[in-house]
Amino acid sequence: MKYFDLTGRIALITGGAGLLGVKHASALLAHGATVVITDVNRDAVQNAIAVLGQEYPTDRMVAHVMDVTDLSSIQSVHESLLKSHGGVSILVNNAAIDPKVKGGAGIMETSRLENFPLDQWNFQLDVGLTGAFLCTQVFGTWMASNGGGVILNIASDLSVFAPDQRLYRKEGLPEHLQPVKPVTYSVIKAGLIGLTRYTAGYWAGNGVRVNALSPGGVYNGQSDEFVSRLTNLIPMGRMAEADEYVAAVQFLCSDASKYMTGQNIVMDGGRSIL
Repeated sequence: MKYFDLTGRIALITGGAGLLGVKHASALLAHGATVVITDVNRDAVQNAIAVLGQEYPTDRMVAHVMDVTDLSSIQSVHESLLKSHGGVSILVNNAAIDPKVKGGAGIMETSRLENFPLDQWNFQLDVGLTGAFLCTQVFGTWMASNGGGVILNIASDLSVFAPDQRLYRKEGLPEHLQPVKPVTYSVIKAGLIGLTRYTAGYWAGNGVRVNALSPGGVYNGQSDEFVSRLTNLIPMGRMAEADEYVAAVQFLCSDASKYMTGQNIVMDGGRSIL
């Protein structure tokens, strides 16, 4: 369908070597885009290209090592792409730190709000929120002055409701040692929705559309106990598969959504309706 056709468009994905990053890349490659895979880890970027190259032509893939917390790194990639491809018309802000909730019998559980380390607060916000702002500032500003484009911020269902910390409880541990989903995750994902709405309004007259996608939990080998607890909160009775967000990415990054901006699409199996 012509509205989904991305032929000739250059799409940059931050955190492109991660679980969902590769799926986002595949989604855009499938509709003809040239995709720039960026990540802070060079080997991970090359591995992502190799995986995607099994299905799509490698001449529509570009690899760049990029640190989203470093403005000069972002600007360097931007300048390189201006020379090689004429600039980016689709930006997917996907880079994030997703701290795994493990818990144990240690002296102090640092995921808890009372003990959460300031250096981790700064680091995780730098990657997940400030990084999205910096990439939006660099690539979005160029789009706004060069005919427009699309920005997609990958948030989470935790952008619209608080974590249910009962999901992470460990039997036999006292309260002060119970692991939790850290405060940073909720703050970052909610902040991405604020960034989405602000920039959507800011550049509405410049042809830049900005939307967010808030996925629910993706099954990736989590423990049976955790999966059981979570699926009991989801009306559809299961976690998402990693490829179930592909069509949403294609919709939000293409002309199929050309009259949509500033929106947060929540795909969580119905969890947020309860």
